[in-house]
Amino acid sequence: MLQGKILVAQGGGPTAVINESLVGALTESRKFASVEKVYGALHGVSGIVNEDFIDLTQETSHNLERVARTPCSALGSTRDKPDAKYCKEIFKVLRAHEIGTFFYIGGNDSSDTLRILSEQAAAAKYPLRGIHIPKTIDNDLTVNDHTPGYPSAARFVASAFAGINQDNMALKGVYVGVVMGRHAGFLAAASCGCRSFKDDAPHLIYLPERDFNMKTFISDIKKVYGRLGRCVVAVSEGIHDSSGKPIASKLATAVERDAHGNIQLSGTGALADLLTSAIKEKTGIKRVRGDTFGYLQRSFLGCVSGIDRKEARQVGEKAAQFAHFLGRNGSVTIHRVGEYAAEYKLSALEAVAGKTKVMADKYIAKSNNDITAKFVDYLRPLLGPGMTPIGRLDPANRVRKILGK
Repeated sequence: MLQGKILVAQGGGPTAVINESLVGALTESRKFASVEKVYGALHGVSGIVNEDFIDLTQETSHNLERVARTPCSALGSTRDKPDAKYCKEIFKVLRAHEIGTFFYIGGNDSSDTLRILSEQAAAAKYPLRGIHIPKTIDNDLTVNDHTPGYPSAARFVASAFAGINQDNMALKGVYVGVVMGRHAGFLAAASCGCRSFKDDAPHLIYLPERDFNMKTFISDIKKVYGRLGRCVVAVSEGIHDSSGKPIASKLATAVERDAHGNIQLSGTGALADLLTSAIKEKTGIKRVRGDTFGYLQRSFLGCVSGIDRKEARQVGEKAAQFAHFLGRNGSVTIHRVGEYAAEYKLSALEAVAGKTKVMADKYIAKSNNDITAKFVDYLRPLLGPGMTPIGRLDPANRVRKILGK
């Protein structure tokens, strides 16, 4: 039963719809008369340890709806990855404040934090309910068909590459766009989302699910450029060689790592610089450009998927309902039904915690430089309606040359 004091926190990278989940969990919790207070921890688990809380019960419904439609983490986030010792400090604070339910909105590390806390609470015979609310633009949470945050980020990436395609047609050359995705290529694969014509970009897509070979990469670009006179490439930041070493890490003499031990891959634009330099050097093509999408794809204000917004709210609401009616810990998971509908389940924390989902082989072309029609079928419903249609002037209307030049 949902009762007493509830705590909500957000962890990991922000998304365009993460606040929908926050507001969903909060507003649904406030419907139960047994709930006394709903607190928010500022900057995730670090805010819990520091007892840096805000009383969300005092927020008006009007203001919460505005917050829900605002991208990025309203409570602030953290990259801290708690171990058992860290979780003991968290548990100490939860117990002192008499927190009965903890909703943690985040990725697989956030679910692992809840798993550890749940074990500690059980050992101490303290009645703590822990519910993980999923989010990540990487779309790499196991059990889930997809994850809130991904559809909006995918919509941004698809829209950006549609614009890049038009630019590349007008002023031909080679373009390389580096997209987030350390171990899973779902976001880079979404670059195909607006392809309408046979020669639409991206012409090549490279994912971390496959080994990256520079010679093959250059050969692929030469083939496309020779056929079209231009080439647009989407690359996941996590591409690696056959030994598993990230291509980006080959550039740095001193590799920077985050609190999770992960090598920083796309924060400097170095991977795009490496790839564009190699293209210029080995192909002789002069017009070569590269971009690193970086934070833009996470919380872009004007490119939210309606499906994503709705489902992000619903996973928050379901978290409160599951906590109240099912009476067990778990992770809210999204499951696809039929052509496209979503249903929600409460899966075991152990099924999600610390695990990473990658793209299935059926979604990756045998050439290893594109995606399949099955992935397009998977992606299209998530992008939502209202994608801007692409138009072209009819080449059949060209005027016959008189001078023949």
